[in-house]
Amino acid sequence: MTPEFRLLVEKNVSDRLGTSVTIESYDVKGGGSINAAAILRTNAGPFFVKWNDARRHKGMFDAEARGLDLLKAAGEIKVPDVIGTGEDENHCFIILEYLEQGEPSFGFWEDFGERLARQHRHTSDKFGLDHDNFVGSLPQRNAWVESWPDFFVRFRLEPQLRRAVDNGKADGGVVQKFESLYKRLPEIFPQEPPALLHGDLWGGNFLCTLEGDPAVFDPAVYYGHREMDLAMTRLFGGFDYEFYEGYANEYPLSPGWEKRVDICNLYPLLVHVNLFPGSYIQSVKNILSRF
Repeated sequence: MTPEFRLLVEKNVSDRLGTSVTIESYDVKGGGSINAAAILRTNAGPFFVKWNDARRHKGMFDAEARGLDLLKAAGEIKVPDVIGTGEDENHCFIILEYLEQGEPSFGFWEDFGERLARQHRHTSDKFGLDHDNFVGSLPQRNAWVESWPDFFVRFRLEPQLRRAVDNGKADGGVVQKFESLYKRLPEIFPQEPPALLHGDLWGGNFLCTLEGDPAVFDPAVYYGHREMDLAMTRLFGGFDYEFYEGYANEYPLSPGWEKRVDICNLYPLLVHVNLFPGSYIQSVKNILSRF
C-alpha cells in the first residue's frame, strides 16, 4: 500500500463517516487471484479494503457495492456494510465493514440454509438485473428476460462459451454439444419464479461471524433460478449436509434438483475455463456428454 494510496483510502473513509479517520496500521491479506486486500486498523475501528488495477477492472467495485446493497436490503443473510468505493489513476478500491471470523457452532449450517432459502423468496417479475456486473474479473452481462432458459443461454452460457472459443480453449465439437443442450433446457429446468441469487456462492465467499451468524460477500448478484446458488455450493464442496436440510425445510426444491446440479455448474465451470489453467474444459465436456 503506497503512501499516496493510503491517503486516498483515509480520505474516502473520512468523507463517508464524516470524521477524520487515520490508518494506524494494516495487515495485508490474500485477496484471491484478482485483488489485493488488507485489514485496516484505524482510530475509528477496523475496516477491510480491496484494490486492484483501475485500468483493467474499472467498475468492478461499484458493481460489487450494488450487489452487496441488494443482498443487505433483502435482510436475510449478513453482508459487510459498504463504507465506500473510489479510484485514482492507478487503483480502484472498495472499503467494507470488517467481519471478524468465528467458529460455526451447533445449528450454524441449518440456519445458513434457511436464510439462503428465505433470500431466494425475494423475487422479481423477470430474470436478470438492471445493470451489468462481474463474476470473478469477467464481465457478467444482464438484462430483464421472461424465460430462465433464455436468460441462462443468452447471458450466462453463450458469452462464456464464445470467450472460450475465441481464446482457443473450446472447439467446434463443444459448441455443437452446447447448442444441442440449449434446446433441452426448457424441459430440464422446472418453472420457478426468479430468485435473488448471490451468484458466486462457493466456500470461499462466506464465513461464520464471531456472533455465530453466516455472512456472505463477493457476490455476482442477479435474479435467476435458485438452483444456481445451490449447485455452486456443491461445485467445490465446503457446505455441510445440514445446510441443505435447512434449505429444504424452509423452501423445498423441485424433485430431481441434484440431477440438474451439473447443468447449473456449466456456467461457473466455463468462467473457470476462461480465468484459469487446468482441466475445467474437460469437466465441461464430461457434463455435456452425459446430457
